[in-house]
Amino acid sequence: MEVEFMTADTTLPPCMPLPRAMLRLPISSTAKVMYARMLDIVFLSGIEDTNGILFIHFPIVELAAALARSTMTVKRSLNELEDAGLILRVRQGFGEPNKIYVLIPKKEDSRL
Repeated sequence: MEVEFMTADTTLPPCMPLPRAMLRLPISSTAKVMYARMLDIVFLSGIEDTNGILFIHFPIVELAAALARSTMTVKRSLNELEDAGLILRVRQGFGEPNKIYVLIPKKEDSRL
């Protein structure tokens, strides 16, 4: 990988968004990276539901491959994000991937 020093004129390569509030949450680093990846996908190619709210389909096997993690690690991280109120998974029919709604923290909580 080639690298270069940053200057005032340097343009950043494509990046994934990560809200600052995420840094202080008591969740694993894998869950934080997963959240950033899912948030990036929502912005790039989110699917609009009947209420105009964006969601994604991201099967566990594909998410594991994208993050270079095991499916068990991905399942654990998804549960962490859901327990923290950062994603909402809506189950679909048998064999269908869940709809995943990525929720945005409105403001940084002073407790975080």
